[in-house]
Parts: sequence; C-alpha cells; structure tokens
Amino acid sequence: MTPLKAAAPAPSPAPAPAARRHRRAARIRSTLKHVVLIAFGLVMVYPLLWMIASSIKPEALIFRDPSLLPTKTDFSHYTDGWNALSHPFGVYLLNSAIVVLGALLGNLVSCSMAAYAFARLKFRGRAFFFGMMMLTLMVPVYVLIIPQYVMFSKIEWVNTFLPLIVPKFLATDAFFIFLMVQFFRGLPTELDEAAKIDGAGYWRIYFRILLPISLPALATTAIFTFIWTWNDFLSQLIYLTKPELQTAPVALRNYVDATSGASWGSLFAMSVITLIPVFIVFLVGQRYLVKGIATTGMK
Repeated sequence: MTPLKAAAPAPSPAPAPAARRHRRAARIRSTLKHVVLIAFGLVMVYPLLWMIASSIKPEALIFRDPSLLPTKTDFSHYTDGWNALSHPFGVYLLNSAIVVLGALLGNLVSCSMAAYAFARLKFRGRAFFFGMMMLTLMVPVYVLIIPQYVMFSKIEWVNTFLPLIVPKFLATDAFFIFLMVQFFRGLPTELDEAAKIDGAGYWRIYFRILLPISLPALATTAIFTFIWTWNDFLSQLIYLTKPELQTAPVALRNYVDATSGASWGSLFAMSVITLIPVFIVFLVGQRYLVKGIATTGMK
C-alpha cells in the first residue's frame, strides 16, 4: 500500500480590497502626521540651532547669514565671552550651581516630608491645611516679591545665597508637594501597615519604605527644580547685586549691558554654555520624568 500523503494546507484567502485600502489609508495618515510633527519640531528648534550656529560665526555674518551652516567659523567668541565681565564666566556658573544644589536638596527633603504627612498621616485639619497649600499655587509670585525682600533685607540676607536656598527647606513649592502627594496616595497602604506590625515608626516608614520606591516623583522634582532654578532671573537679580555673587542668567544680562549689544557672538557663545547643564540633566532624567508626572505606583 502506498502511504497517504498529508493534505496540503489550503492557501489563505487574499485580503479583501477594502482591508488593503484601509491599511494604506492608515499608513498615509501616520506618515502625514509624522511629517507635520517633524515640521513643527524644526520650527521650534530653529532659534536654538541658529543661536548655536551664530556662536561660531564671524560677527559680521551673524545677522546677514540666517543659515544654520556657517560659511566661515570663528571660535574666539567663546574665549572672549568667558573673560568679558569683571570675573570669568566660570564664577557665575559656580554660583548658579551652588544655588541650584541648595534649592534641589531643600525641595527633595521638605516637599517629600510634607507630602508624606498629607498623604499617609491622619491629623486634625489635614484637609484644611492641604487646601490652603493648594491655594498658594494661585498666588502670583510678583505679589510676594516686595514683602519677601523687605523681610530678607531686615535680617541682612541680601547679597547672600540664603534667600534663594533657605525657603526651599520650608516646603514653599506647593506644586512639588501636590505631585508627591498624588504619588504617595497611589502606593498601597498595606506597606505602611506591614511596617507598623514589624515595629516601624513613621520616620522609618518614610525613609526605609516610601522614599526608595518614590524615585520617579523625586526625579521629577529634581529635574524641574534644577531647570527652574538654573533659569531663574528675577529672584537672583533682586537678591544678588554684587558681581562676584551673581549667577549665569544675571551675568548674561550684565554682559549685554557691558558690551552695549556689540558682541553678539560672545553673548550667544555664553548662552550655549549656560544651556549645556540643562540639556544634560533633561537627557539623563527624561525616562523618570514621564513616570513621575503620571504618578505611577508600584508595578
């Protein structure tokens, strides 16, 4: 007897013309959407790219040649701009770093502690105080400038870094408190209960249980604090008037005044140097940024 041959599988039916047209239309829509997004992205990024290109152009070609590929290059703007003011530009970058690190440490410590109290502890008036804290988000910062300056002037904190750092240790940034409150509320309360059964108190629960799993919220707070403090101009202009204490944003403004707007290439070069730390921090911490904003909890 001859062995029976296995039946060949039936060929799959060809996709219907309607399905093919639907997939083709979906690909076209996706391509058009990406083209539009790329075009808008290039429009938004063009001023930054133009500033970087202008920092290496000769002075005479900065406003005459709007292209991003300079025909001639001049890297002397970086050395000239570094020594244009009464102090090297590194002094102002160091001052900015001191202010940023102090503000960053203060927000991470104080805002996380305040958020832990609002989210996990039960005490009288918790809802009232949380509502009052949220109301501070609606108060314009310009309303507080004069009374704060008068207070810091009376205690002789003007021309020091203290007015820019000490308030951060008092949980004055309600946005970050709210962000961490939402994150802590998304964590299971069974963690606290299990720790209490093992004899842990509030401080141990805060340090040993909640903080280690709150990295996304802490990273988001750190990134936003760094960017906002590094780019802050008004507060640093008000409290730091001595040249040796001024930060990078204030120094850039003083640089324009000192040169009467004549050396734009050097100004752009120092602006590029000032932006480098912001780009580095954002690129390093961007993977935590989305998690922190979404206030995701444990997986």
